[in-house]
Amino acid sequence: MIKIFFPFIEWMKDYNFEKLKIDSLSGLTVALVLIPQSMAYAQLAGMPSYYGLYASFLPPIIASLFGSSRQLATGPVAVVSLMTAASLEPLATAGSEGYIAYAILLALMVGLFQFSLGVLRLGVVVNFLSHPVVNGFTNAAAIIIASSQLSKIFGVYVDKATHHYETIFRVCAAAVHYTHWPTLIMGVMAFGIMYALKRFNPKIPNVLVAVTVTTVISWAVGFQQDNLVDLSAIKAPPVHEMVTEFNRAVVGINTVTEERTQYMKTLDDARTRHDKISILNAEHEINMVNFKIDQLKEEAHTYRKSLRDMMFYADGTGSAQVFYLKNNSVLKDPKNTRVWRIKISNKILDTQNLLMTGGGAVVGGIPKGLPSFTMPEINLKVILQLFPYAAIISLLGFMEAISIAKAMAAKTGQRLDPNQELIGQGLANILGSMTKSYPTSGSFSRSAVNLQAGAMTGLSSAFTSLAVVIVLLFFTPLLYHLPQAVLAAVIMMAVIGLINVSGFIHAWKVQWYDGAISIIAFVSTLVFAPHLDRGIMIGVLLSLMVFLYKSMRPTVTSLSRMENDGLRGAMVHGLQKCKYIDMVRFDGPLFFANASYLEDKISERMLNRKDLKHIIIVSNAINDIDASGEEVLSLLIENVRSAGVEISFSGVNSSVMKVFKRTHLMAMIRPENIYPTMEKAICAVHDQTHRHGDEVNCPLTTVCHIT
Repeated sequence: MIKIFFPFIEWMKDYNFEKLKIDSLSGLTVALVLIPQSMAYAQLAGMPSYYGLYASFLPPIIASLFGSSRQLATGPVAVVSLMTAASLEPLATAGSEGYIAYAILLALMVGLFQFSLGVLRLGVVVNFLSHPVVNGFTNAAAIIIASSQLSKIFGVYVDKATHHYETIFRVCAAAVHYTHWPTLIMGVMAFGIMYALKRFNPKIPNVLVAVTVTTVISWAVGFQQDNLVDLSAIKAPPVHEMVTEFNRAVVGINTVTEERTQYMKTLDDARTRHDKISILNAEHEINMVNFKIDQLKEEAHTYRKSLRDMMFYADGTGSAQVFYLKNNSVLKDPKNTRVWRIKISNKILDTQNLLMTGGGAVVGGIPKGLPSFTMPEINLKVILQLFPYAAIISLLGFMEAISIAKAMAAKTGQRLDPNQELIGQGLANILGSMTKSYPTSGSFSRSAVNLQAGAMTGLSSAFTSLAVVIVLLFFTPLLYHLPQAVLAAVIMMAVIGLINVSGFIHAWKVQWYDGAISIIAFVSTLVFAPHLDRGIMIGVLLSLMVFLYKSMRPTVTSLSRMENDGLRGAMVHGLQKCKYIDMVRFDGPLFFANASYLEDKISERMLNRKDLKHIIIVSNAINDIDASGEEVLSLLIENVRSAGVEISFSGVNSSVMKVFKRTHLMAMIRPENIYPTMEKAICAVHDQTHRHGDEVNCPLTTVCHIT
């Protein structure tokens, strides 16, 4: 009982100092990869980068202590980070306080969902996500993740469009006009370092080296160049007018949004009172307000784009700096050719403290110390909105984790319990949410590093967590000058391994419809992004439809004799059918969805074969039968015999036989018409059916190919 609640006690058997040494080195090795990766993935999730460190503090050790895999490395991962951003984007602005609170609440919901599945031993629910669907989604997610980092690589800023592909078009258009070359160089340099080290010396932590080198260069050359100035310092009247109009639009959005909140409350009250007139009025007002918000958002987008496109030269230094439009400026100092832009987001611009940026973006200040241990704020309305996303993230995250764990268990020979792994992942997310973590899962790349480093037990993850704690306590200032473009390069390098074109080919070879489902899930995910759940839902729906169709239309085939003396499908192998006996094999359970299909197929045979005297239902594959199946079988027997054709059964299994005995079917069929095997059925009915017949060679006793 103790081992059930505390599975990590099993590690302690024969544990010694040598194993401790190996685990500590493995854990520190994983930490060298985890720390920069987690910061990059946090940005992918729409969170400030240091929240990646918070997600790497408690979840790794909790998941290892209460999971069943000894080498699985838990923490922020690409796909779950992307799903987090996709689920929260409609609710709040990325990086805002509300957004962060929702992300932490989402981690709690994911944890509770996974923990509940594990406790209830419902790990099999993950099977609803078929391999073709996951393959299509993962490939699309890899492309979306990689392309979402292009703006950081080129150093451009654009507003997000309704669809992800529209946003990428905007990024490409902006990159053509004003790529920030130092930023691009930093990103390319990080790519080069990681690729070279991975190819020529994989043992060196390439991500850490890339981050260290570029951070030092960023600090040395003054990569970040920001300056707060008054609007009057910009010597361009059109800019003043645009800033004023932009602020007016943003204030309007905030005001009208507050109005919508009030109308929503009015609508809720009206629905509670069942006041139809008030409901219609409130809905009308909400529609009008939504129209105004859309108008104001479009205005704000137009001004924001125009302001972002403007490039300036600066004269002077510090607070005395003045800025001129690049196209018509006359520089007092010809050497001062740095290009400046106005840093603008969705918030009102402070005209006394406009942020002018003339360099690249860096991580910036990271709060020193560990996150406080607090319960996430519970909001029932938000929970209801997030629940579908929480369920999808839970299943996707667990599928990723269990796939990795199974692959490692095959190499190490350890026993793996999927339900215990669900409990471990669930507890990691639950407790992680209390230390400001967003949803986490098992990482393929870091688990591989852990396994290669020789990790013996889950204590390696404890050392990983310890390393993150040390960084949070003492080394956060060293990360200030880390370029954002480098984190983007880390993400893009990591997701390359998610692209698996051969998965589509393999699925198609197995069954063409599996390949088609995989491709449709892939295309749907790309088209509907950032609404990633739609791609998954379409894939799952198609998989279920195929399953239902196959269940409703199982294979019903007539058997004949093959050269190896076995009985096989006559149509498939080009065999002749017996003139007087039809051995019909029904492949699947007989239930309400397909029972009438069997009846139709038998009736079809009787219409097409006038000399038919006996039908043998080969029941080996009928492993279950429900009330509808029993009713149809009863009518079928009656109809067949009334047409002057006898019917019998072979290979009836015990569960179906029990149904026969509990109902009137046994009496209707008669026990002498139920045979244990196909051969005994043929022997019993052959002479009687072929008496006075003209069939010289019976295809059930002799091999007779169609000529």
